[in-house]
Amino acid sequence: MQKFTTHTGTGIPLRRNNIDTDQIIPSRFLKRVSRSGFEDALFAEWRKDPDFILNTAPYSGGSILVAGTDFGIGSSREHAVWGLLDYGIRVVVSARFADIFRGNSGKAGLLTVQVSEDDVDRLWDLLDREPQTDLLVDLSSQTITTPESVIKFDVDPYVKWRLEMGYDDISLTEQHADRIEAYERRRPGFLPDCRFQSA
Repeated sequence: MQKFTTHTGTGIPLRRNNIDTDQIIPSRFLKRVSRSGFEDALFAEWRKDPDFILNTAPYSGGSILVAGTDFGIGSSREHAVWGLLDYGIRVVVSARFADIFRGNSGKAGLLTVQVSEDDVDRLWDLLDREPQTDLLVDLSSQTITTPESVIKFDVDPYVKWRLEMGYDDISLTEQHADRIEAYERRRPGFLPDCRFQSA
């Protein structure tokens, strides 16, 4: 997955709470067998409304989503994270996330930034007043920098390391390829070969 160090992008003020994964990506899109191409499915029902925030410039080209409380609740579908990434969202800011959504995000390269409700309100107000405002998210210093303030956030150290290194589950396993190969060479011949096969 793509490494995350810093990201600068237009903020998208999504003034909604209790956003579940079926709203992020409706279930009819889960039949796809690929892990990419879900940008058209992101908030598909809401995007039918021409006044929805993602249908409005300059927010339609934004990459930092500032959402209400309880983002990513509901079912644990990874497709919700894939849809956000495929659309171009690199960071989601909220006052509270569902644990499973946060876990899926960290494994796929999407940074979830949890801040206070007051911080979310301040970001919304800024982005409403100044629609083309760029936000700078720095994972190393764990800050969001705006023209008006610097907002600190916490992040799990292991998730931070994975994002900075760009390690998904597969690339993490591949870090141990030599040890896996050595183990497989010692296994009895009648057992299946589980070594990595190059594509």
